[in-house]
Amino acid sequence: MTPQGHRRLILTRHAKSAWDNPAIADHERPLNARGRLAARELGDWLASRGYEPEEVLCSSSLRTRETWEQVAAAVLEVRPVVRYEAELYQAAPENLLAVLKTATAASVMVLAHNPGIADFARQLCARPPLTPAFARYPTTATTVIDFQINDWADLRLGEGSMLDFFLPAGRG
Repeated sequence: MTPQGHRRLILTRHAKSAWDNPAIADHERPLNARGRLAARELGDWLASRGYEPEEVLCSSSLRTRETWEQVAAAVLEVRPVVRYEAELYQAAPENLLAVLKTATAASVMVLAHNPGIADFARQLCARPPLTPAFARYPTTATTVIDFQINDWADLRLGEGSMLDFFLPAGRG
C-alpha cells in the first residue's frame, strides 16, 4: 500500500521476443524462452521487494501481454487492475506520460517498448543513473520510481526519485 501524497511507478520494457518467424507482424511477436524466464525472474524480484502494482498499464502487443502474464505468476499478494492500451505500443515518452496520467492506483506498472520507455525513464528521474545498462534499457529492464504527488495527473518530468533498477541475470 502506498501512503497518501505518494505514487510509485514500476516502468518495464517487455521481455525478449522471438524473431524466428519473419511472417509474424511485429505487434504479434511472442516472447522467446529466454524472455519468459526473464519475465518470471522480474516477477520474483518485484514480489521479493514488495513492489507489487495495484494497476498495470500494458501495451496491447503480444510480447508485453505475455511479459505481464509471466510477471503476474510470481506477484501473488496483489491482483491489480490490468488495462491493455493500444496507445502504449511503440509509444513516445509524451504518449507514455499521457496514458500514465489516467492511472488511478497509487502503485502503477507500465509495460511498453523501446526507445520510448528508455527515454521516458530518463525524463522521469530527477537523477537518472549514469550506467550504460540504464541508458540502453535492455529487454525486461525495470525502474522503480517514487513521486511525491497525490494524483498521477500531477506528475511532472524530472521529479521522480529512482528507488531501484532491475536487469535479468546476464543482462547487465
